[in-house]
Amino acid sequence: MNKYQHFFYDYFKELSFTDTSAKYMNMLLLFVIALVGIFIVDLIVRTILRFISARIASTTKSNFDDLLISNRVPANTAHVPALYLVHESIPIVFHDFENLHIILEKITTIIAIILGLWIVRSLLNTLKSYFKTLPRLKDKPIDSYIQVFMIFAWSAGILLAIAVVIELSLTKFIAGFGTISAIILLIFKDTILGFVASIQVAINDMVRIGDWITFEKYGADGDVIEINLATVKVQNWDNTITTIPTYAMISDSFKNWRGMTNSDGRRIKRHMLIKQNSIKYLTDEDIERLKGIQIIESYLTNMQQKIEQYNTANNADKSLLINGRNLTNVGVFRKFIQTYLEQHSAINDQMLLMARQLQPTAEGIPIEIYCFSKDKRWQNYEYVMSDLFDHFLAAVPYFDLEIFEFPDNSTFKSLSNKGKVNL
Repeated sequence: MNKYQHFFYDYFKELSFTDTSAKYMNMLLLFVIALVGIFIVDLIVRTILRFISARIASTTKSNFDDLLISNRVPANTAHVPALYLVHESIPIVFHDFENLHIILEKITTIIAIILGLWIVRSLLNTLKSYFKTLPRLKDKPIDSYIQVFMIFAWSAGILLAIAVVIELSLTKFIAGFGTISAIILLIFKDTILGFVASIQVAINDMVRIGDWITFEKYGADGDVIEINLATVKVQNWDNTITTIPTYAMISDSFKNWRGMTNSDGRRIKRHMLIKQNSIKYLTDEDIERLKGIQIIESYLTNMQQKIEQYNTANNADKSLLINGRNLTNVGVFRKFIQTYLEQHSAINDQMLLMARQLQPTAEGIPIEIYCFSKDKRWQNYEYVMSDLFDHFLAAVPYFDLEIFEFPDNSTFKSLSNKGKVNL
């Protein structure tokens, strides 16, 4: 080793250089030679690794090796031999400069730590990209777990670099690491909360990438596009992006529409308000007129016979319609809605389907339509629902019913023209 440390020293001494000058010239020439050698080794190793990895990637069916290349794992690993040569050459090149020798060794060690972290980061990014291609893991919060590993890796790397600079032994470093762990927990409180939350979200299967969620507190209504350690990203229907803290997914309430998207239909639940004073019993003439509506003709005929038989058997005085049993226009209208829904090709008749009357309100009697559209896509769903209510609203006058709406200026003008209101 000594002959390499002073390889040019004796030559410069023979040229009458001073001792100090000979040492500097010796160090300078050795440094240049070492630098060129390290550069050549680094270039050769990178070329070989690039060639080998490209050949392997082209011959295998798996995309994992392609992801290794795209995340520069071989390129980063190729620097390891060159860095090792740097570490070994420092004692030779700077043998006569002890202080510089110590400083450069520390710098080299720190660079080695950074390179190691960079390689770990490349590997973790590769794993993240690969896991996202697997169907069973595609909707899992992989980003969260990768970020946690990187946080611990960078924390350990930074502390190890500090230990190298201050020349702290490994035993003392581990002891010190335990001492400052409380500070680390405080600094990364939100990160740890996010990590715990992401684990709970994954274990309980509360939300997945691709789920449609509604989170009113944060103004989110759209598809989940990313779940990472700190936030959940939601792309709203207007293409804006809302970020939600991951721990909010377990501390607050939100709506996940996955159950609807996985089911056989999307629910339609909407009502119409019928004026109460338009509700009446149906006379025989009314019933005969409504038999012209084909989908309820058989129903009206059957019910008319049953009612007549009941009223005859019970001697009902039909001089007043209220006596005995009767059909009402709102009841027949509900039957019309029910039958129409059962026959509609866009409605899933295997799921719950009904037209029901809700609690009367100051605005009228709510007649609610409750059914499920076969098509769950938003645009088509809205079209189906609108088409249904277009038909039902237009059908209301055929049953001598009226839709409630608050009066406006045209209403008062109409009443004024009839002499019922003085404006």
